[in-house]
Amino acid sequence: MKKRFFSLFILLLALFLCVGCVATPSQNSDSDTDFVDENSEQSKEENAPNPQGSPAQDSYLNGVELSKFSIVYSVKQQDYTQRAAEYIQAEIFARTEIEIPVAKETDVSTTDHEIVVGDSQRSISKQLEADTKHSQFSILATDNTIAMEGDYFVIAAAAYFFVETYIPEDNFSAEIPKEVSIHEPIVKEAKNYILLIGDGMGLYQTLLFDVMKNTEEYGDREKTFYGYYFPAAGFARTWSLSEIYTDSAAAGTALATGHKTYNGYVGQKGDRGEVPSLTELAASLGMSTAVMSTEPSTGATPAAFSAHANSRQDSSDILADQTALKNKSGTIIDCNYDYYTAEKVDLIKEKIRTTLNTLGQNEKGFFLMYEEAHIDKHCHKNDLTKTFQAVVRFNQAIATFMEYAFYHPDTFVLITADHETGELLPNDDGGYSFHFTDHSSYYVPVFAYGAGSELFDGKIIENIQIPQTIATFMGVPKFGDQTKFKPLK
Repeated sequence: MKKRFFSLFILLLALFLCVGCVATPSQNSDSDTDFVDENSEQSKEENAPNPQGSPAQDSYLNGVELSKFSIVYSVKQQDYTQRAAEYIQAEIFARTEIEIPVAKETDVSTTDHEIVVGDSQRSISKQLEADTKHSQFSILATDNTIAMEGDYFVIAAAAYFFVETYIPEDNFSAEIPKEVSIHEPIVKEAKNYILLIGDGMGLYQTLLFDVMKNTEEYGDREKTFYGYYFPAAGFARTWSLSEIYTDSAAAGTALATGHKTYNGYVGQKGDRGEVPSLTELAASLGMSTAVMSTEPSTGATPAAFSAHANSRQDSSDILADQTALKNKSGTIIDCNYDYYTAEKVDLIKEKIRTTLNTLGQNEKGFFLMYEEAHIDKHCHKNDLTKTFQAVVRFNQAIATFMEYAFYHPDTFVLITADHETGELLPNDDGGYSFHFTDHSSYYVPVFAYGAGSELFDGKIIENIQIPQTIATFMGVPKFGDQTKFKPLK
């Protein structure tokens, strides 16, 4: 009986509401129950809900309706500004269902209300003169226009900051400062981990931008190694159990497993017992994984992150292990692209983006190792020009990974090397020269970005402490050989 009564009550209530929706309010009534036209100013002030499927028009930036804005991106560093503009457009639509047009600055005349992305020819960009450093970016607003700037891939951090700070998912009225403001990228607790290895890359290889003109057509004509954009920097020792001069197999194994080993061993500790890599650890935690390199997958470094072998020369054993890893864990192993033309390097960057987008679909996160193998190869030959070309190509990969990290601030990125090659040192005349044709014992740089990166700042560590510390970020404090060296705290 109660159920029937309740059902009847709901039916009558629905009928009453439907009748109310079409009723015409009395123009002379002062009653608090009067209906209000949903297009009236009073309705906007009360944030009345929109009909299902219609855009949220009650959204304002500095008092201007969001729907009146258009997005314009700069032709300078367009490879980054266009993606940032399209990201802002997509996020605004996803959050408010308001469609805002996007155009290149040279394709449209200046309008009254614009969101300008990058250093453009618009007048507001000329006002936006800010002394930003490294990964900092700046934002400025006038009564009608908003502008943001950041060097190269840093514009991604500006776009993400703008959306997260000023475009909530509901109706809103946001006030953007009308004085130049400088910001750092948003950083969240990491669930994605990217380890970037420059084979043979010592400190002075990263400083070649200071003495060599970047005329490579596939670069950004950048003037610095992008690791220096990172908030934390230090050094790592690379010695193996064999000697102070490690090879790539022992160093790769140290970076992959947290165990020192003898030269030539792959994925094995000193007694030739197999030890798990970060790739295998991440996969065991349900994370997605990938191993990428510009050399074949059987090369020492990619092998150390995906296989176990008595010798780096055991290609058949390495390939068998990699096949098993792919079948068991779905690990992406994508290697062997030694390209130096603009078109081909763009293909590398596209491979990286595709891999990141695939890995990023896993809510538990991912681990990815990427190696630039040819810095080492050209250092062995003491070819300074080709060494620099490989560093520039690595820089382009770093930019692609960092663009992803800025759009996904729960991503930790670390750049290091397995060892230095060639004893590259500065000359008295300000240039650089090689003094050796093999691996050296020099410390290698470590650059870290993301949650926990401060642990690496200003420190000289053992290379095995890098994977040990990354494992702790993943929630696994006991990883690698911690008898002498432990994860950073």
